[in-house]
Amino acid sequence: MRAPAGDIEIEYETSGDPDDPPLVLIAGVGAQLTWFHRELCEAFVDRGFHVVRFDNRDVGRSTWVDTDVVAGDAIAALFAGEPAEVPYDIDAMAADTWALCDHLRLDRPFLFGVSMGGMIAQQAAIRSPERVGGLISVMSTTGDPDVGQPVPAAMEAMIVPSPTERDRYVELAVEKGRILSGGGDLDLDWVAERAGLAFDRGINPQATARHLLAILASPSRSDGLRTLDVPALVVHGDVDPLVAASGGERTAECLQGSEYLLLEQMGHDLPRYHWATVIHHTVALASRSA
Repeated sequence: MRAPAGDIEIEYETSGDPDDPPLVLIAGVGAQLTWFHRELCEAFVDRGFHVVRFDNRDVGRSTWVDTDVVAGDAIAALFAGEPAEVPYDIDAMAADTWALCDHLRLDRPFLFGVSMGGMIAQQAAIRSPERVGGLISVMSTTGDPDVGQPVPAAMEAMIVPSPTERDRYVELAVEKGRILSGGGDLDLDWVAERAGLAFDRGINPQATARHLLAILASPSRSDGLRTLDVPALVVHGDVDPLVAASGGERTAECLQGSEYLLLEQMGHDLPRYHWATVIHHTVALASRSA
């Protein structure tokens, strides 16, 4: 199903009872709604949530933005401290999220964002704090340059061009998954299956670069997060090589009264091994919010 968001259309799926508290799952850089395993969604449903997952702009079946901006050139300019034109930033993606919530008439949703999705969830809460039931920021950061920085190998893995042949695309996803695990827990079968699902739904070769550009073009959210008074859970892996745990620590510091959950042997992914813990703490957050 698709929801209008200005000039963008957002592809989404729902599961569970619409009368239950809504849990909006927001994916990371270049990732589609299928990044969230269907069994994970069902587990949240079993714990009393109405689950919504969706494709961010520029991925999957949501609108692929028509722009003349060359993301690689704009990224290079920003790294050099020069101005650059950007097609959109994290705030625009937060607006997409609220447009989807409007379309579905979600009342005080819990925003559950991973990686870039955590940044989008943070910005959505800053935009409209009165609308948020709770904020769950997973393996993400505030945008401050002194925290959450990647190790070189992880960033290099992120910017490798996407293959156009399915088997190679899945193979590369597995290689990247090993790097992003940081040597921690990893479900390679799911990484491969997830890549195949994404490829079959449609791969925008510009998505990762444009999402990275949106992150780089967006200001720090620390000051905005400090103004929030919403129930919050911050989750991070202790071996995350793409967004260092310092990013999660800073996020928790900025969110007054938040819970900080540092998971041992979790890298930049959410493998099955950690689902029960994350679900338990998300349910506890919902209980506190109620």
